[in-house]
Order: sequence, then structure tokens, then C-alpha cells
Amino acid sequence: MARLHGEVEGRRPEVFRGVYALVKKIPKGRVMTYGQIATLLESRISPRAVGWAMHGCPKGVPWQRVVNATGGMSSDRLPDVPAGLQRAILEAEGVRFRVNGKLDLDRYRWSPLRKR
Repeated sequence: MARLHGEVEGRRPEVFRGVYALVKKIPKGRVMTYGQIATLLESRISPRAVGWAMHGCPKGVPWQRVVNATGGMSSDRLPDVPAGLQRAILEAEGVRFRVNGKLDLDRYRWSPLRKR
């Protein structure tokens, strides 16, 4: 099956529910990347579409725990999200950032496939 509009394979609401279910599993103080989520969903959704899903996620989904592939905060580019909000929430969860404003993915990336 081809991805819908090149970004989502299958019905968008069903695929987005899969994104939200996965993100809800990320423990406090840990993160996943958009691309990592897309891969775990068997590439039925692109990393960009994971971002779309997160921008409109329902209450109770820890959106702040999804970061870009460099450990940066993509939410800072959004006009309706206060700059620094995502970082502040992650810092309150114990995540520490480097001087360049990015987090160490080797340290904070979570994988549901890895026992830790």
C-alpha cells in the first residue's frame, strides 16, 4: 500500500493513533525521534507526518518527548508553541541539554525494543 500523500500509508486517524500509543509509552526523562517512531510503525508514516500527528495530539500524549534527529526541539519553530516550552518540560523531567541547545540522543533516546 502506498503512503497517503506520500506521508501516511493507510487511514490517517488509525496511523496517528499508532503514533500516540507509542509516544505514551516513552518514560519521563527519555525521548524518541520523529524518524524512530516512523520506523517503528513500519514506515507507514513519514517522520514529517509524525510531526503533523504530534502537533495535533490529544491531551495526555507527552508530545515534548519527541525530538528531531539531531536532538533539537522542532516545536520552537511553531508559532503557537512558546519558544523554549518543550525544553523546559524536558528539563523538568531530568533531561540535560548541551551548550548548543541539543540533548544527547545516545543518553536520552528510548527504544521500546531495548530492555533498560
